[in-house]
Amino acid sequence: MSTNTITRIKNEISQAWTVSLKDVRVYYLTPGMIMFGFLMPFFMFFSYSVGSNQGAIEGLARLLAMTSFFTAGAAGPFIIPTERRIGTYDRLLGAPMSTLTLLLGKTITGAVFAMAVSLVALGAGLLFFGASIAQPLLLAAGIIFSAFTFSSLGLIFGSIPTTKPGDVQMPSTLLRWGLLFISGVFIPLSQMAPALRVISYLSPLTYAQDLMNHAVLESGLINPWVDILVLLGATVVFLLPSLRMHARARVKGV
Repeated sequence: MSTNTITRIKNEISQAWTVSLKDVRVYYLTPGMIMFGFLMPFFMFFSYSVGSNQGAIEGLARLLAMTSFFTAGAAGPFIIPTERRIGTYDRLLGAPMSTLTLLLGKTITGAVFAMAVSLVALGAGLLFFGASIAQPLLLAAGIIFSAFTFSSLGLIFGSIPTTKPGDVQMPSTLLRWGLLFISGVFIPLSQMAPALRVISYLSPLTYAQDLMNHAVLESGLINPWVDILVLLGATVVFLLPSLRMHARARVKGV
């Protein structure tokens, strides 16, 4: 690898990180991010936990998976339309950086937000509910890879050319609810009928939940390396539609 290539990669990473830092300072404490990113996974967890017989450790594994799923995917659908409305997104697109770098910066924003909220959930589980972690390193990998996967998924809806976050929240929420109910969060994979289990493998949340089960419970059904590879591959796959949508929007002048 030549020196120019290495320098270019460093510059692209630096630009993506700068975009992410800007988003962190401006948007993390806004009502939309707090509602859809911070409160939603906890509401979902507690509504499911009421009346269930799950223990603290099993509940923590499910909470961490849902936190990454909802929190990471909340950034793109909220931040990008908001920036289009106030005009800052056009300036970012006109900056001397590639579209991929810009989208990576937005992906980092959602991923870091999800990791921070996951640490809050993890701390609460350890301190107040007496939960324990079987494989801490695997848990760290699960939180990181899940956060980037679901952040890139949310970026697809954020890339829809609109200036109103509400226009993309509806389809984004519908997709996430669909993926949630076919995944192994509410019904463990081992208890699913064979046909339903095949469908559940279509959801990236299934692999995130299985990875959390390995890390927290040591009882995952899928090989953890398969979980990690699927989450990595899904991150790349989810970025491709965002790139195409941005390219089409530029051609049309949207």
